[in-house]
Amino acid sequence: MNIGRMWSPTLLTSIVVMYPNPDVLCNTRIKFGAFMDAIKSMDFDYVASGHYANVVHSCTNQVDDDSILELSQDMVKDQTYFLSHLSQVQLKRLIFPLGCISKEEVRKLATQFDLPNKDRKDSQGICFLGKIKFSEFVARHIGEEEGVILEAETGDFLGKHRGFWFYTIGQRQGLRLPGGPWYVVEKDVKNNVVFASRNYFSFDKRRRIFRVGSLRWLSRLGTDQTCHLQCKVRHGPGFYNCSLTMESGEGCDEDVAVVQLSEDDQGLAAGQFAAFYQGKTCLGSGVILESWDDKGFPVCAKARNCKNRR
Repeated sequence: MNIGRMWSPTLLTSIVVMYPNPDVLCNTRIKFGAFMDAIKSMDFDYVASGHYANVVHSCTNQVDDDSILELSQDMVKDQTYFLSHLSQVQLKRLIFPLGCISKEEVRKLATQFDLPNKDRKDSQGICFLGKIKFSEFVARHIGEEEGVILEAETGDFLGKHRGFWFYTIGQRQGLRLPGGPWYVVEKDVKNNVVFASRNYFSFDKRRRIFRVGSLRWLSRLGTDQTCHLQCKVRHGPGFYNCSLTMESGEGCDEDVAVVQLSEDDQGLAAGQFAAFYQGKTCLGSGVILESWDDKGFPVCAKARNCKNRR
C-alpha cells in the first residue's frame, strides 16, 4: 500500500513545507489517518506500530474513557513528541510493543531471530518521500520563488534565495553567502524573506515565551487557567519546565495559549510543534505561532522594520 500516492502533491507539500516537524503531521494525517481510513472496513481491534512510546487503554472499554499516551522506556528514542497530535479516536486503536524496551534490546532481538532488517540503519527524514531527497520533492511540487536574505541584526541585504521553504531555522549549509558562516535565524513566510546571522548562538536569538495554537489534548487539563507542565519543542530526551496560560477574553481562540519556558531556547520557530507533559504522560501538543524573549522582543525585530530589500 503506497500511502504517498493517496495524497495530492499539494497536501503533502503543505505538510512538509509549512511545519519544521512534518513527522508529527505525517503520523496524524497519513500513518494513522489515511491508513486507518483505508482499513476501517476490516475486522481488527488494534494497529501495532514500532514507535517508541506507550499507550494505556482503559480496562472498561467505555466510549468516554480516554487512552493515555506515555513515555517509552528508551528516553533517547522516545517518539511521543511525534505522536502528540493524534486524536483520542486514533490513539484508542493503537498499541506500541516496543515502548517497554530499549533500541539496543530491539537490535539484539533482531539479530537473535535473524530478521532481514537487523542491520538496517535508523530511518532519517520523511518516510513517505522514499528515496527522493527533500529538496527534490519541494522543487518538483512547489518550484522556486526568488526572495531575499537579510542580515538579522541590521536588515542589510545579503543575497537571494530560491524560496523560504528550502530553509530551516539553524541551517548553515546552502546559503552561499560570503564572510560566513551564516545561519538561518528566522523566516518571514508571508513575504518570502530569510533572515541570517553570523551569531546564531548569541543571547538576542534566544527565546523563552511563545504563543501556541491548534492545541489538541489527549488528556484533560485541570480547570486552572495557568498550568505548570513540562514541554518539548523538538524530538529528543530534553524537557523544559513551563507554565501554560490559556488565552481568554473577547476575540480569543479557545485553542491558543501562551507558554513561558523555564530556560531560554535557541531555535524556536513558527510552525514547530510544542508537546506538553505531566510526569510520564504526554498531554497533547500545539503549533508555535510566534515567540519572544523575556523582554517581549521577537527575533529580528529591527531587521523586520528595515527597507533594504532588493
